[in-house]
Amino acid sequence: MPEQSTSKRLGVDALKTLFSPAIAALGCRLWGIELMNPGRQPLLRVFIDRADGVTIEDCEAVSRRLGALLDVEDLVPGKFTLEVSSPGMDRRLFELAQFEESIGEQLSVRLEQPFEGRRKLVGVLQAVDGDEIVLRVEDDEYVLPYEWIAKAHIVPTFA
Repeated sequence: MPEQSTSKRLGVDALKTLFSPAIAALGCRLWGIELMNPGRQPLLRVFIDRADGVTIEDCEAVSRRLGALLDVEDLVPGKFTLEVSSPGMDRRLFELAQFEESIGEQLSVRLEQPFEGRRKLVGVLQAVDGDEIVLRVEDDEYVLPYEWIAKAHIVPTFA
């Protein structure tokens, strides 16, 4: 059975509202949430970030705090697995503000539907203009509405 996102059905926005202050109290920032249903037991993946880097201790502390919150609030019904980690170098971009922070980075962008015959684009993020991103792919510039983006990741470059 293919991996299937259940984010909207189980209220990722409610989870963000609940998790953000708890994570901030531990000196970290909520980067993003993925709620997946691989097989029978949902996986709740929470990405955290901090200016000086995320440690294993940060992940453990956040996991304990979020686990306690989720025991009280019933936002993810039934059994599930909670995973807390750093977004990593190839971090997924979850919000438009994260695109703004990533101008100049190389991105891999997967679109909801094909645009000019392409569904996947890899290029340098040139700008964010309102609710659109400008992506330079080789010699072409694409202006893409944020709502068209299914997933976007930073492509790490090594000198």
